[in-house]
Amino acid sequence: MSETIRTYEDVLNMLDSLLREPTAFWNGFYEDREKGIPFFENLPDENLVAYFERGLLDPGKVLELGCGPGRNAIYLAQKGCSVDAVDLSQEALTWGKERAQEKNVQVNFIQSNMFDLEIEEAEYDLVYDSGCFHHIAPHRRIHYLETVKKALKPGGAYSITCFVEGGELGGAALSDYEVYRQRSLMGGLGFTEEKLRTIFKEFELVELRKMKKTDKAFGVKGLWTGMFKKR
Repeated sequence: MSETIRTYEDVLNMLDSLLREPTAFWNGFYEDREKGIPFFENLPDENLVAYFERGLLDPGKVLELGCGPGRNAIYLAQKGCSVDAVDLSQEALTWGKERAQEKNVQVNFIQSNMFDLEIEEAEYDLVYDSGCFHHIAPHRRIHYLETVKKALKPGGAYSITCFVEGGELGGAALSDYEVYRQRSLMGGLGFTEEKLRTIFKEFELVELRKMKKTDKAFGVKGLWTGMFKKR
């Protein structure tokens, strides 16, 4: 990158360069499928299951951001959704494709940085994010929100799971300034209810709660779950 900053995109790229390069990290993260990572288990999020059971979601077109090895994308496809599932890691997507074949479902897995996606306006009924948002640096949040809003149809749903600040799974209690002072997201940023309500204030809040612990789906302590609607 040129040392001369001329555009807003140059500023974003400069700030990106202060933090670790994500693609190589996530490829390495998913190489060992046997390590004891809770969300490696092939079960959908308990909140996602609950949304369908309660009639808050119906089958439609879905964009999943940071899909990992596909556990939620596969569940959504099983529920009759048309799913575009995006992740940086080719290792994760290879695993996801294998799982989808085993379940005999069709998922369109896409290897990409979400900020490089070419998305048509109002294309999706649901944008789902399980564990991606807390790895988004503060300077990328505006772009993230713009991407979600562009992707969703009017009245479309956006749903998230992310770290509770200081929770059992992590959730660094860093200010936005401290992220750049330390040059690290410290494994993933944690959020309070107030912070999430503020960040997503342009959306209509449907539900915001902590994930319920369960063995029937992926349910662990230390995560927020939220559903919002595009106004």
